[in-house]
Amino acid sequence: MDALPDLLGRDSLAANVDPYAFLPMASIHLSSVDWIVLCSYLVIVLSIGFIASRKVKGTAHYFLGNRRFGKTVMIAQSFGTGTHAEMPVSLAGAVYSMGVSGMWYQWKNLFVTPFYWLLAPLFRRFRRATMSEVVEDRYGRWMAAFYTAYSISSLSIDVGSMLKGAAKVIDQATGGAMPLNGVLVGMAAIFIIYSFVGGIMASAWSDVMQGMMIIVLSFIVIPLGWSLAGGMAGMKETLGVAKFSLIAPNGIGPWFIFVLTLNGLIGIVAQPHLIAAVGTGEDEYTCRVGQFYGTLIKRICTVGWAVVGLLTATLIARGTFGIKSLSDPEEAFGFACRHLLFPGGIGLLIACFLAANMAGCSAFMVDAGAIVTNGLYRKYIAPRRSDYHYLWVGRISGLLVTLVAVVYAVFFIERVLYSFLLTETMSAFVGVSILGGIIWPRANRWGAIASIVAAVLADLLQYQHLHQRLDYWDPNVFGASLIIGVIALVVVSLVTPSEPVSASREFREKLQRPSAGDDDSNVESDAARTGEQLLIVNALSLRKGAGGYGFFHAYRTDLLGFAKGAGLVTLLIGIAIWIFR
Repeated sequence: MDALPDLLGRDSLAANVDPYAFLPMASIHLSSVDWIVLCSYLVIVLSIGFIASRKVKGTAHYFLGNRRFGKTVMIAQSFGTGTHAEMPVSLAGAVYSMGVSGMWYQWKNLFVTPFYWLLAPLFRRFRRATMSEVVEDRYGRWMAAFYTAYSISSLSIDVGSMLKGAAKVIDQATGGAMPLNGVLVGMAAIFIIYSFVGGIMASAWSDVMQGMMIIVLSFIVIPLGWSLAGGMAGMKETLGVAKFSLIAPNGIGPWFIFVLTLNGLIGIVAQPHLIAAVGTGEDEYTCRVGQFYGTLIKRICTVGWAVVGLLTATLIARGTFGIKSLSDPEEAFGFACRHLLFPGGIGLLIACFLAANMAGCSAFMVDAGAIVTNGLYRKYIAPRRSDYHYLWVGRISGLLVTLVAVVYAVFFIERVLYSFLLTETMSAFVGVSILGGIIWPRANRWGAIASIVAAVLADLLQYQHLHQRLDYWDPNVFGASLIIGVIALVVVSLVTPSEPVSASREFREKLQRPSAGDDDSNVESDAARTGEQLLIVNALSLRKGAGGYGFFHAYRTDLLGFAKGAGLVTLLIGIAIWIFR
């Protein structure tokens, strides 16, 4: 199995160095139209933040929007928080290096997408503001403290990766006219301001506008470079048909895709921002619609990013602009934008990348504040303070975590894709214990911590043996580590004392009861009667969960939504095959 550096093209690039390829890029002058577009966007976003701040009355509004968001906002929020500025950068770079099969770095969750319909209600039924509180409900306080530390680290890495990814493209697209680290710090300052005052409400409202801008970003370059590259036929003639296969024999094959799918399916439940991004809808159905369709739109945008990578590879191979190679494959997206965009387009590009970046960073900043406040400060440092006090603790702690992320982005990120895969891998290792705790009542805290430690150690030891960086990713290493983590969860849970019966029962009863029916004492039969029983919660006891109503009746909301989701995913794959055929 080829290793990640080969997929990014390091070895092939080193063997074909063009001494003229690395001359300093000409700076691009930002026209008055560019500045008008860019400044208009910034004014609108900051205005949304200050308007939202007038609606913030306490922590419920600041952290969760009082759980009153409708379908449009929830779709935009799931799309915005799940679509980061580093994604088109890393994806276009991977496709530039290895062809269309590089799409699976972002399509790794494609086959997981229908499962989002099944998972979304969980984040509403947890009835908590943060995942650290959920972990405490299931495994106790010290496991919650461990999760708090993990989530703060994960959010810091994610925000840093997003900042670095957007800054790379803007720096490349403007030919160095806007320096990378200056762009990075400037972006951070902007989203910090509106997130600090408006919280998740400012983030969610701005995501509606920013989501549309991300879609524009994904496709704006394609028509401008299409005829120059000679269309799909011209690109195939230049690059070779093999570059257009969704399955690469020496790159990303079925095994690679399967392991990436497992990574996404297990890791999604451990991601710290999911309660705010998915569980803040006005009801469970809204949460389902938001997460499924928001992520499906992202999968569609991935096709656009892939085409940009192919366009760039074609133009570079032909030396169209006098440049025959790139020093960094992740410059591919910015290269295409710099050479193809029209006057005013650079300003639009920068605004779109700011939108893609700040949509996620803003939500992560608020989530970090919520986790520090509810998972650490409120419990261990200053309990029984006023809600207003905790609101300001949330604002300040979110700010501090974000500043750590800025430092990480400036000094420590080598490759955006590496950092992205690092957080995804860690989410999967932590997700084993969380998903296991939802599905399997016998899972306990000792098995949970054992699964995380065993998986991480197995991962580190294997990469040490391979002499690779810790943020490297290999499907065989990940698969072996994941299996070790699952075995550790099961074995250690079985040989150690179970969790207190009352706590375990209360946790499962919450998941069995629809969030709209908190006053209904007959928790299982009510969900089954209305067809809202959850397959994931009852995976090991489907007949009991049906409560005598029949499988297809009790689980019909899950089943119908999953079937529709699977159909739409199949259709999307068919369209991609047709495009790249």
